Amino acid sequence: MTVDEAAALADRLRAEGKRIVLANGCFDLLHVGHVRYLEAARELGDVLIVAINSDDAVTRLKGAGRPLMPAAEREEILQSLRAVDHVVVFDDDTADRLIARLRPHVQAKGTDYTEATVPERATVAAGGGEVRIAGDPKRHSTRDLIGLIRARFGPAA
Repeated sequence: MTVDEAAALADRLRAEGKRIVLANGCFDLLHVGHVRYLEAARELGDVLIVAINSDDAVTRLKGAGRPLMPAAEREEILQSLRAVDHVVVFDDDTADRLIARLRPHVQAKGTDYTEATVPERATVAAGGGEVRIAGDPKRHSTRDLIGLIRARFGPAA
């Protein structure tokens, strides 16, 4: 869905008294750490909206050669997960503008953050929400998977 559609949805859900959780990230090459993070995030409210960075944003954040998978495919895979209710693609490097539009009750971030290090924490608080850390300890990453593939199959893999 678009950011405008997500904002309209969030307004409707809030009017219905639903507790909205927002999880965000690149989700490029989905792995078990992502799944565990999203399952834990879903437990923090009634509806989980997952925001994924656009292809251009992933390139800016992760560098040349990324994303490995285009946004449409990342969105489709995430939407198939039981824990995920809705997916929105956004083009910014941080989720600040999206959070200001959606005003989630909770922004869930993975365990590679602390509540004090979440970049959007002030925006979440300004909208009346809270930041929560969700998921298992950070033992999985797309960067590590890429490294493993290169090590096993060579630089051409």
